[in-house]
Amino acid sequence: MTTARDLMTPNAVCVRASDTVNDAAQTMAREQLGALPVCGEDNRLKGMLTDRDIVVKVLAEGKDPRAVHAGELAQGEAVTIGADDDVAEILRTMSEHRVRRLPVIDGHDLIGVVAQADVARAMPNPDTGVLVEALSHDY
Repeated sequence: MTTARDLMTPNAVCVRASDTVNDAAQTMAREQLGALPVCGEDNRLKGMLTDRDIVVKVLAEGKDPRAVHAGELAQGEAVTIGADDDVAEILRTMSEHRVRRLPVIDGHDLIGVVAQADVARAMPNPDTGVLVEALSHDY
């Protein structure tokens, strides 16, 4: 059984909730990432911040990315996947919540991120199409 732990990118880079969106954008550029987990000062996951969030919720609204904090954009409870959850659960969670990336949690610890592409690479071709179709509507 293939699990999230098998598919994830380990050692996820986390942006602090107190960091500015500008800091987060610089980290995204440096690490070549489209999304970052947002962690509180207690190292607990607060949410995810995407490059799209920065464009739509900060830049398009005329806000200063040096004045907005990453934690302000990490609203609600973060959608996560357990490290030992299988591919079927990953797919269900991604489809249900319409997300392309899931932080992988072991207990309360963030240990990695599994992305749509990670799952697609691990699946037989027919299932890959189902995944992409489920996640691609309205994006």
